[in-house]
Amino acid sequence: MRPPILLTDKNRRSPQTLARYRQDQGYQAIASALADTPPHRLVDLIEAAGLRGRGGARFPAATKWRLALEATAEQKYVVANGGEHEPGSDKDKFLVEHYPHKVIEGMLLCGFATGASRGWLYLIDNMAGPIASAQAAIDEARREGMLGEHIMGSSFSFDIEIHRAPMTYVAGEETAAIDSIEGGEGKPRSKPPYPGQSGVHGSPTTVNNVETLAHVPWIVQHGPENYAAIGTAESKGTMLFTLGSEVNRPGVYELPFGATYRQLIEECGGGITGGRAIRAVLPALSCAFLGAEHLDVPIGYETLAELGSSPGCGGVHLFLEGDDVVARVAKIAQFFMDEQCGQCPPCRMQTSQLAHVLKGVLSGVKGDYLGQMEKVAAFTRGKGDCSLIEMAAAPVLSGARLFGADFEAKAQ
Repeated sequence: MRPPILLTDKNRRSPQTLARYRQDQGYQAIASALADTPPHRLVDLIEAAGLRGRGGARFPAATKWRLALEATAEQKYVVANGGEHEPGSDKDKFLVEHYPHKVIEGMLLCGFATGASRGWLYLIDNMAGPIASAQAAIDEARREGMLGEHIMGSSFSFDIEIHRAPMTYVAGEETAAIDSIEGGEGKPRSKPPYPGQSGVHGSPTTVNNVETLAHVPWIVQHGPENYAAIGTAESKGTMLFTLGSEVNRPGVYELPFGATYRQLIEECGGGITGGRAIRAVLPALSCAFLGAEHLDVPIGYETLAELGSSPGCGGVHLFLEGDDVVARVAKIAQFFMDEQCGQCPPCRMQTSQLAHVLKGVLSGVKGDYLGQMEKVAAFTRGKGDCSLIEMAAAPVLSGARLFGADFEAKAQ
């Protein structure tokens, strides 16, 4: 397995300090960019690397950057989105707490490339460890001239502050982050306009996941061609994954695209606790299920799309022999019903109906429950201000199809 890009110290138990980050060539990428890389060229490098968003939406990072770069405005902003509130995913919290300077340098490079002068590190209010670590790193960087006015003696000025986000699932959506930063409740907004056109206070704003930004210094320093050489045809670089208590070594792991879930589970996680057989993998809570026969499929956006799924944010859930899979799928439906923000009637209707149908299955109610849920999902598809409608339907519908015999047994 190739050396990691992000989790470069396997034995790390405390946050990486500025001194330690510099030993790993930290802040050399922004130094070289300020010295001899024009902003448009920096965007070209990110495009050539094939970097996509790691928050789950897999949107090309360079497309967002170029949109903000080409916008005409006196003020532009950057938001590093660490608003991680999806059950089973801890990778953003882990990254910010243990490697905060990688995120900060990524924000600096994004700010320089897009013409921004201010950024927010957007973290959920209850992330005590990551918030403390990030604030200490910001203070360190500011003291050493890495943040503030005329960074490294250049004409580029950029500063960062932490924004504490609401403890809700939808607050992690990019326009909800903008709403929260502006003082709102943290609810999604309809698009267009896109944040790169009109974001915080109407100014062009580049919103990237913290993991996405943490990849940027490596790309600038080592070259986009070396980054693009890692992974698969359409999925470049590495990705962070979270494994839970189903494995012997739970935690956050980094693997290149092209690795398999079997490798993740066995080589990183040390295998399944108790040795039970795997029935299915849910790549993230908002994705469609993969059967056990797909454990050896290379992980990539294109490979999992062929199976109707996605790597998502990498918060992996494993469904094992002996699990009450119907109850677990119903719990997922209940989560999305509880977490929808209430402002879009189609989303309220869909999440409520999916949860209601599954409660009926658990109660032994017979009927065409899959057909009912498919009709609801088809009617509401694409009708909300954010993608929660699709995210809620994917695991529920795919779970009902994959575990059809279990559902039938419950309804008898």
